[in-house]
Amino acid sequence: MAAGAGVAAGVLLGRTIGSEQASFARLAGWSIAGPDAAGWVTDFLNAAYYRRDPAEREVDDLRLAFAIVATYWEQKRGRKLRLVDVVAFHRAFGRHRFAGSDSSRGTLQREQLLAGATRLLGDWFPDAYRDDARRGYGIAFRAPEDRERFQPEALLELADVGALTPGVAPGSEQVWHTYSPVEVDSAERVIAALSATETWPDYATEVGRFTPLRSSPLLGQTFEIEVVAGTAFGRPVFQRGYVTVTSLVTRDDESALRVYFEELEDGLANFGCNEPRAVADGGEPILGLDLTAHEGHFMGHGKNRLLIFRHDGRDFVRAAGTWDPMLWHVASMYALAGREAQHAFWGDGAIVPRSMLHQLALATA
Repeated sequence: MAAGAGVAAGVLLGRTIGSEQASFARLAGWSIAGPDAAGWVTDFLNAAYYRRDPAEREVDDLRLAFAIVATYWEQKRGRKLRLVDVVAFHRAFGRHRFAGSDSSRGTLQREQLLAGATRLLGDWFPDAYRDDARRGYGIAFRAPEDRERFQPEALLELADVGALTPGVAPGSEQVWHTYSPVEVDSAERVIAALSATETWPDYATEVGRFTPLRSSPLLGQTFEIEVVAGTAFGRPVFQRGYVTVTSLVTRDDESALRVYFEELEDGLANFGCNEPRAVADGGEPILGLDLTAHEGHFMGHGKNRLLIFRHDGRDFVRAAGTWDPMLWHVASMYALAGREAQHAFWGDGAIVPRSMLHQLALATA
């Protein structure tokens, strides 16, 4: 019986690992684009940003390029983009800009992006993209009421959102990490920005972005995360994952806020490897939220936290993550291309074009 149970457990583990690997493989590219569209979408984003000289890159040009693709997708009534759609982009942006692999060719400057978007989508697009009332979910809309009518569940239908996979390993076996704090002008403005979940694509960086998938407040919202590796070589590789906000504590419930931060500080102190406190001694916690991973996430099983606190009269936002030991296929990819981007995305190194928290700080200044 014991031997039989061992065999059964081994089979179950094998199926679980196989399922995780399959989910990871399915999450390459974008949910709004089919596999046959991956090449031309990548070429377009390369032309708009990654292939340009680093000195000439502006991260909002990348957000603009994403918005052009997403707005075109929305106008196609939410079907996945296909290879045939490259024809419309060729007409709008110039066939020569998609040809060849020479890094000196095929780039698009901001004015060319806007001119091409006008040809592709209409003369309303440039003003709509610049208008906060007509931009949301990474999409530009003709009128504010069109944005209000948009249902992000159209994105959710195309996504491949598996079950939640919080960390289940004992705390001593998990990885605990606190990322660098980023100073912000106003905790209240940051909270307002985070609460307007449709604006999260506005804080996208060159290595990642969040897109909300539900008509939901912050608590319970599911985000698609797109992460990018290979940016230093102008050959980006896109992978996505999903997280859901499973807990949210604020000063509206001081007791819950205190318990949340006490448990986090205890975990960092007991299980972190020389990790700093989440909030420096004498600091005042203001907000904490959990972003819990779904199956196939590129970091494996666990959760990240966004934390807002005040210290010595200054406001800060930072991230702190807790993760189970990674399965081999996730660990290999993370070591090869993910670790540096992950740390930069959450503020380590203060590389502003790569850091969502720095982009959030700039947007709320």
